[in-house]
Amino acid sequence: MKKLAKKIAFIMVLGSFALTACAAPSNNVTTTTTAAPASATTPAKKAVVYFTKDISAAGLEKLYQKINSNIDGKVAVKIHTGEPKGPNINPPSMVQPFQATIPNSTLVETNTYYGGGRDTTAKHIETLKINGWTAPVDILDADGTVMLPIKGGKHFKEMSVGKNILNYNSAVILTHFKGHTMGGLGGSIKNVSIGFADGQIGKKMQHTAPNGGQWSITGAAFMENMVEAAKAVTDHFGNKIVYMNVMRNMSVDCDCAGVSAAPPTAPNIGILASTDIVAIDQASVDLIMALPEAQRHDLKERMESRQGLRQLSYGNEIGLGTTEYELVSID
Repeated sequence: MKKLAKKIAFIMVLGSFALTACAAPSNNVTTTTTAAPASATTPAKKAVVYFTKDISAAGLEKLYQKINSNIDGKVAVKIHTGEPKGPNINPPSMVQPFQATIPNSTLVETNTYYGGGRDTTAKHIETLKINGWTAPVDILDADGTVMLPIKGGKHFKEMSVGKNILNYNSAVILTHFKGHTMGGLGGSIKNVSIGFADGQIGKKMQHTAPNGGQWSITGAAFMENMVEAAKAVTDHFGNKIVYMNVMRNMSVDCDCAGVSAAPPTAPNIGILASTDIVAIDQASVDLIMALPEAQRHDLKERMESRQGLRQLSYGNEIGLGTTEYELVSID
């Protein structure tokens, strides 16, 4: 293993990787970010984010070995199953062999807040079949909901999530990193916040203002809601939760868009893994921002126009994680 600052050959996968890319939210994408300056007397502790350009089950397994020391007991592997025939989801042919290597693990998901192929458990199960998911998937809100407390939130004191979360001791958050229609970016924070929230209560709490329309909370307020919802889950699991972002088929649209998702204009980059949810999303954003202009343009516009980067700054502010990180290649 070599620190990325000393070994940057892997960035050739990005084509002409611009380390001085304009508008990147950090000053040095290869090592740390500077969104929250550290005290001169007490430097911020940097999280470690691991990287491989090997987008495969083997690549996932190698990265997982770097972050799994606290994972034990019954393990929830949080995925995003996607709408029927969605072209950009993390493929079951990659995810399921990886999940099979994690002892006592189960793929998990929740139902959606919008109408479509996954707003009821029965429809969700049918969509799983259509999309090629053959391993068992636990729909966490199929049997009800539970409230988890949120420490330090200004919008919420608790968040409603799928009840079956209580059946698991640890969690592996396996995320398809991409853009998002409302969130700007769909990384680990989104996969945890919206992803564990149950379809009819928790997701409504994050998306809908009192007496407002279904999608009435937008912009920075929505980002902050997601961060607080994510904190309910990360506090619940403590140090027994880890994160993996797969940077492939990165449309500006979420996998919720299914076959209507815009074609990706950014290249596949690789997979990231960390024990810090904010650091892994910050590193993913930095890798996008360091692409040549034509390749980063669409995702950058989506993130910035929706104020999606507020997920990172607010996550840093309330202690969800840190924006300071060191990127380490395992290739």
